[in-house]
Amino acid sequence: MNILVIGANGKAGRRIVEKALKAGHQVTGVVRREGAIKGIPTIVKDALQLTKQELSQFDVVVNATSAFTPDMYHLPADLTLLLVKALANTNTRLIAIGGAGSLYVDEDHTVQLNDTPEFPPEFLVRSKTHGKSDDILRKFSNVDWTMFTPPPILDAEGPESNDYILGNENVIVNREGKPYISYDTFAQILVDEINNHKFGRQRFTAVQN
Repeated sequence: MNILVIGANGKAGRRIVEKALKAGHQVTGVVRREGAIKGIPTIVKDALQLTKQELSQFDVVVNATSAFTPDMYHLPADLTLLLVKALANTNTRLIAIGGAGSLYVDEDHTVQLNDTPEFPPEFLVRSKTHGKSDDILRKFSNVDWTMFTPPPILDAEGPESNDYILGNENVIVNREGKPYISYDTFAQILVDEINNHKFGRQRFTAVQN
């Protein structure tokens, strides 16, 4: 498949690119500056300036952008809206990366992790803003989307593992009782979802043992 990875030079993006290439896919990256990632074709521009013509030539678009500073908190939701509008009524699939704070902690799906007293207040605005992406996706019935939401502990140094548990809307834990996954395992599961298409128009999560 021909895959576009937005945010290809980020922690998640680089790993997704690597594992998609290993799986035999063609991969193009969207980056903000020339030379930010090597070894694949790139589109160098602000992701919010991507056009329908650019996006719809791909089989799958992966939104792997992240926002770590207050001036960028708007990016995930704004970009999600741009992408669903551009990909509506096309054959291009959209895979977005969600924020862990938007996972639910109750079976009725009324309380999200970022609604709980234990959620770090310094991350609340960022989490709530990112969480709007899920609401946007659900409003578009004419887009083939999937949202993959990591658990609260996403480890850049941890090893890749084939021993993991999949979930849907709720925070889940591994056999040690931890909501944990490494970036490498997360990226591999995302590429597996590209290949297998199990979660069409759904959100899912995962933890590794």
